[in-house]
Amino acid sequence: MLKRSDMISCILCYDAPCSSACKALEPDKALLSVWFDNQNTAALKLPENTPCFNCNAPCEKQCVRRGNVPVRELISRLINEVRPQAGTTLPENEDALKCDICGIPLENPFLLSSSVVASGYDMCARAFEAGWAGACYKTVCSMDILETSPRFSAVTSDNGTLAGFKNIEQLSVNTVEEDMAVIKRLKSDYPSKFIMVSIMGQDEEEWMSLAELCEKNGADAVELNFSCPNMQEEELGSDIGQVPELVEKYTRAAKMKTTVPVLAKLTPNVASMLPAAEAAFRGGADGIAAINTIKSITSVDPVTYVSSPDVNGKSAVGGYSGNAVKPIALRFISELGHAPGLNGRHISGMGGIETWKDALEFILLGAGSVQITTAVMQYGYRIIDELKSGLNYYLTQRGIKSIKELIGSGLDKVSDTTDGLERNTILFPEFNAEKCIGCGRCFISCSDGGHQAIRFEGRRPKLNGKKCVGCHLCLLVCPADAISPCRLRKKTF
Repeated sequence: MLKRSDMISCILCYDAPCSSACKALEPDKALLSVWFDNQNTAALKLPENTPCFNCNAPCEKQCVRRGNVPVRELISRLINEVRPQAGTTLPENEDALKCDICGIPLENPFLLSSSVVASGYDMCARAFEAGWAGACYKTVCSMDILETSPRFSAVTSDNGTLAGFKNIEQLSVNTVEEDMAVIKRLKSDYPSKFIMVSIMGQDEEEWMSLAELCEKNGADAVELNFSCPNMQEEELGSDIGQVPELVEKYTRAAKMKTTVPVLAKLTPNVASMLPAAEAAFRGGADGIAAINTIKSITSVDPVTYVSSPDVNGKSAVGGYSGNAVKPIALRFISELGHAPGLNGRHISGMGGIETWKDALEFILLGAGSVQITTAVMQYGYRIIDELKSGLNYYLTQRGIKSIKELIGSGLDKVSDTTDGLERNTILFPEFNAEKCIGCGRCFISCSDGGHQAIRFEGRRPKLNGKKCVGCHLCLLVCPADAISPCRLRKKTF
């Protein structure tokens, strides 16, 4: 199966020259699909008589990284390897993606989360036109917001993409009146889109008045920002989310002046999210949004000693997001999904979602909708096509009529502790000689970080079953995907 690593140095261009050069298809869209783990739909969308096999590849000649992206080979592999294994035809419509937030219909579960990607009319309108079901508008407040420059930094992966993303950005820089005018216009122009507005007050009166204004100007729901880690003043944002009594107090205040659903957005900068979630529901919340960013420091310059981003010689702890935080987000979503007192309540999940598979994982652990920011900042609103088509195709493959059937379906297979896990068998690794490139990475890791169960002979790994404990470190470090789980062995005690 094709993976991101097969694309080598494709940078997913805007107005990609490869597609401008090709007269038969749009290779940039196919490559985007591969990047976002959506190979099946990419292969099935390609024309039956694709001329790539006898083509002189003008797409590769026009590539901005000429000679480094094997476009023709990738398209050919989609046709020869992926399409024959797809099995299921493309679905005729997207009806299976329809869901809701607290009874309000969504055309699909994908929303922009409260951030710069949903901070103005033009941006939200372009996202809606692209196919997003809705947006949570960037946090509205009555405070004067003055941002720093720069205010972003990142941890990059081996291929140069953003694995983790840090921001020290705050709330909307518009006045309340300006933001309300945007909300009113968006709802008028896009009545079928779900428009939730994030708010932050400085006292009970502000929480009440902002919630009331949002409803009056057409908001379908209100999200209470109890989780921003970047506020200049104390007792705002995540400071509230860490104190259940304040969560309950301000949730109750917001609910007093609005009849639309209210979701409390909670901070992950706690040991457990349950106390705050339970407090939000005592205050009248209709659902929970989680997670917001995680307090972080991404790097420290070895010359200046200033952490990133460097703002005139100083920096600060900021909020960490991106795909790197997904495991932490899923842990909190699972915690909320398991809580008996929260059963049936809506959870809008976020934190590191890039692909449709990421979104599915949140849904399986209890999220009824998902919100995305960092992936949009990196790749644009266009990713909605891959999110929708990938998830829709998955549902079709499995004969699932509605995404709502899957909400929480994975909760009974995960536990907060390891107490109940089976410990009487070993699942051995198996080496695929055809895929193995003879690098010896599995040998190094097993020797120095495992149980010395692998020998390296003739540039090929050999397993010593008497020493192997089935930890699967070798599978994880193999760069050629040449190791897979094999057979079980009962332990002898």
